Amino acid sequence: MLEYQLLFHNLLDMIMGSTIVKCAATDLGIQWAGWAIAAALKTEKFYDLAGSGTFILLAHLSRYWGGTRHLRQNVQTGLVTAWGVRLGTFLFMRILKDGQDRRFNNVRDSPGTFFVYWNVQAVWVFMTLLPTLILNSEQRDEPLGLRDYLGWGIWGLGFATEAIADQQKWLFKGDPDNAGKFIQSGLWGYSRHPNYLGEILQWSGLFLSASSVMKGPQYASVLSPLFVWFLLRHVSGIPILEKQAMKKWGSDPAFQNYVKNTPLLWPIPKF
Repeated sequence: MLEYQLLFHNLLDMIMGSTIVKCAATDLGIQWAGWAIAAALKTEKFYDLAGSGTFILLAHLSRYWGGTRHLRQNVQTGLVTAWGVRLGTFLFMRILKDGQDRRFNNVRDSPGTFFVYWNVQAVWVFMTLLPTLILNSEQRDEPLGLRDYLGWGIWGLGFATEAIADQQKWLFKGDPDNAGKFIQSGLWGYSRHPNYLGEILQWSGLFLSASSVMKGPQYASVLSPLFVWFLLRHVSGIPILEKQAMKKWGSDPAFQNYVKNTPLLWPIPKF
């Protein structure tokens, strides 16, 4: 009996000392606290900012708790920080300008439904960041190689794509001459959702670099970029925007032509 008790306590210590478990608990705590404040104020204005901030915090905490701080870990944490600062700032500025986020029109007044949204954000943060958490928890190090440089290059391409696409749409919507029109210039002429394409590329690149030190079950964290793709392609991103666009411009021949000739996500040329 004593042996089983010791085994249980050792297992409990291992779990509670796990960087990944501590990050998961921190993630959930932040989202629940965010929900409590947002539900009381009936506002979604800091929802995306809280999500981006949690990414940054967990990236740095995992590196601190991991205790090794190898070059690959430092670069990975820096790239997550750059992503979070840019996207979080952009989304916060956008909602301050627009006044509200249409995703929450039937949600902000319902605390229970609002709670679900904040929990979904907790899952999004953890699943997306999982390769980085695994990397920063790993004591073992490997020399930088092709996967690292290729992964960081893919991340850089994705970062530039998302940032440029967001800026192009921001400027387009800010021009009074474009009121009631849809954007089809710049990167939006090659993809109907280039910002989401950039998002998928960034997390794919970060997984590729992190995989340089992975072994066995750790490779299952490839679910991170797949989860991002699935979420944007089939759940909260593209389906909602496509439905709104069809409702607004579906009868416009110019929009019909745009949809017919512009890829939904991946800018693959037609032959």
